[in-house]
Amino acid sequence: MVATRRLRVLLIAAAMIVIASAIPTPVQAQWLKYKTPGIPRLPDGKPNLSAPAPRAADGKPDLSGLWRIDAAGIAETGIAEDAVKATPWAAALTQQRKETLGRDSPSIRCLPPGPVIDMGVGKVVQTRKLLVMLWNGTLYREIFLDGRPLPEDPNPDWMGYSVGHWEGDTLVIVTAGFNDRTWLDDLGHPHTEALRVTERLRRRDFGHMEIIRTAVDPGALAEPWTVPVKLEFYADTEQLEYVCNENERDAAHLVGKASDDKGVPIAPELLAKYAGSYNFNDPVTHEVITFIFKVDADHLVLSGVGPSETMIAVSEKEFSVSGMTLNFEQNEAGAVNEVRIQAVEGNFKAVRK
Repeated sequence: MVATRRLRVLLIAAAMIVIASAIPTPVQAQWLKYKTPGIPRLPDGKPNLSAPAPRAADGKPDLSGLWRIDAAGIAETGIAEDAVKATPWAAALTQQRKETLGRDSPSIRCLPPGPVIDMGVGKVVQTRKLLVMLWNGTLYREIFLDGRPLPEDPNPDWMGYSVGHWEGDTLVIVTAGFNDRTWLDDLGHPHTEALRVTERLRRRDFGHMEIIRTAVDPGALAEPWTVPVKLEFYADTEQLEYVCNENERDAAHLVGKASDDKGVPIAPELLAKYAGSYNFNDPVTHEVITFIFKVDADHLVLSGVGPSETMIAVSEKEFSVSGMTLNFEQNEAGAVNEVRIQAVEGNFKAVRK
């Protein structure tokens, strides 16, 4: 299955902090550790994320900067994603995509992601009449702020056509004109070309911004789907170039079906020992992200880091989810005290609360 986006973001960030610390001086010229000029800082030199939000020359809030998903809002986003109400055909297609392990997703095919419901904004460049979002590949979005309307009969586009206007200190972006080849989330919820997405962006202080994103699509969604995404200013670094098709080797190995993985039966009383909350300390932001494991019938379910996902038992203490392996470890007294996460990005652990 395609991995939960925010969980992968967290693990990649954790892995990158180790890689960056080992990069020799000449490679640092790639600006990975270049101090962002002109931003408010604390006495110890760290960015002052609680400083007042900057304003542009026209008095509007300036949303410019490099932004990443804020770990503090991950659980809230996941709960909202679980609340999606799909139409019958869309729900059936989502299930089919889960069954085929997400091998037809745009990310696997190295195609633009489209209107992903929990997507960030990358690097924002703001002018009075145009706002641009840049990501570390060749992906970008243009949001026109010059008063133009949406096109009446657009050629269906991967990222859609976007116009924006200000309502006080909130930038409201309306996007339409999507093709129907992209997914609304990592689980495979589809949409039609009638999809319209409204985003409300508000920068509450220098280092924090929130997007309230609402997708409306009568063909695929039984009701509007609203998901909040919290962002944090990412200072003293820059994005590295990423080209999906460069040396791509994953797609050929995505075979089989989700139902092929039957797992092994685990006694309910053993599953109950694993249930609970486990804290992962993000080495980049130093924020604590809580993994929540719950028992649902005869399975463990992972939540707190994205949409709830059922885990497959590989053994009595090892489980598989989103292409990762999770091992529950016991202390000398026999109590389950941590879960170890094995992923492509590296090995990590979360400690039981």
